[in-house]
Amino acid sequence: MLFNSIDFAIFLPIIFILYWFITNKNLKSQNLLIVLSSYIFYGWWDWRFLSLILLSTVIDYLIGINLSKQESQTKRKILLWTSILVNLGFLGFFKYYNFFLDNFITAFSFFGTNINANSLNIILPVGISFYTFQTLSYTIDVYKRKLEPTKDFIAFSAFVSFFPQLVAGPIERATNLLPQFYTKRSFDNKNAMIGIRQIVWGLFKKVVIADTCAQYANEIFNTYEIYSSTTLIIGAVCFTFQIYCDFSGYSDIAIGTSRLFGFKLMKNFNYPYFSRDIAEFWRRWHISLSTWFRDYLYIPLGGSKVEKYKVIRNVFIIFIVSGFWHGANWTFIAWGTLNALYFLPSMLNNKNRRHLNIIAENKNTPSLKELFFMAKTFILVVFAWIFFRAENIQTAIAYIKKIFVFSLEIERLRIERYSIEIFPLILLLIIIEWFGRHQEFPLLKDNKYQFKTILIIFFILVLGNFSDMNDFIYFQF
Repeated sequence: MLFNSIDFAIFLPIIFILYWFITNKNLKSQNLLIVLSSYIFYGWWDWRFLSLILLSTVIDYLIGINLSKQESQTKRKILLWTSILVNLGFLGFFKYYNFFLDNFITAFSFFGTNINANSLNIILPVGISFYTFQTLSYTIDVYKRKLEPTKDFIAFSAFVSFFPQLVAGPIERATNLLPQFYTKRSFDNKNAMIGIRQIVWGLFKKVVIADTCAQYANEIFNTYEIYSSTTLIIGAVCFTFQIYCDFSGYSDIAIGTSRLFGFKLMKNFNYPYFSRDIAEFWRRWHISLSTWFRDYLYIPLGGSKVEKYKVIRNVFIIFIVSGFWHGANWTFIAWGTLNALYFLPSMLNNKNRRHLNIIAENKNTPSLKELFFMAKTFILVVFAWIFFRAENIQTAIAYIKKIFVFSLEIERLRIERYSIEIFPLILLLIIIEWFGRHQEFPLLKDNKYQFKTILIIFFILVLGNFSDMNDFIYFQF
């Protein structure tokens, strides 16, 4: 079920009414309603994969209980690795089987050996990368004794399948979200209004900015051979704003929807395109995934507290794995590797944490130095996104080569939706986010007349793309 669909517009009020007016006196009933509604929400796409979520839930629930009973460190490790291998096994089969098979065949054919093996027609379950990492955080934290295992199967099921963030995050930690299912929740009108404003802001980013940028980016990337360098740069910039508004828009809707039900999810984006270096960008982009890899992969490898060559190794591992997490394509690995190369100089020179404050704090405009650093970082990010968007490595390289065949010509695109409207829309987004960068999201502190919210709703109704019902980009991850 899509957040930007009529189905969800009907589904959400029904669940909201049942949650606060029918099951509000019983915590277990509320949690059970969340589980049932989450399974309906996910099953709306393909009910067959509900069994996968249920199986993952049962396995990690039982492993958590058994971890609490075991004192033997060897048996505890066996239980932990059972959870890791089962969850990553599901993820590896559905997401990476054909990728590894095809590359295995290609590698052997390079040495003159032909292997006959057929790829499988595998449907990738929506959101499998997200809920897999979420359940893994539970078993790892229980293993490390950072979290007491739950004996409440309904609460645990609700944690794993919580519908607002089930298919595209934020990737919640069990230490944050799971305890919220144990606590009685009371309706808070102020919190609900904040949630509605955050949903509105997320919808604006998705249906107005992202879906409009998508038409430009798709047209230019799909037929890049016929366009000039300036048009290709516009295509890369459009994708840069498309992926940000699409993904952060989903996160805003997910967090806002959770507020309606009395839950607090972690912030997933923090105005990343206002970053002054790549290290700051990665502290502000997809925060739930970045911190997941930091805590469960980077730090266990030694982090930055080891020899220089191991620091370099750790940085490359975390960025390459992050790229591979996004999809079974060499383009994602190239994207991750490129970001590692961006990140390394500041890490090796101990400058990776020099920009921890808000840019132009307590000022309306940035200094020339801040503007330069912000522009430089943005250009590097745009360049890396070309690999992320391209169909394959060859296409990405060809696209980049054409960019350097300089031309000021801007061709008329073969799309029906808009012509120049995308540029003032992007500028509007930048202005709103700039003046709202001190807040969790720009509409958080709207005045009592809700003027900004009403204005954004107007833009959604007038300029929103509701005809195509475009999927969110991160559904494929």
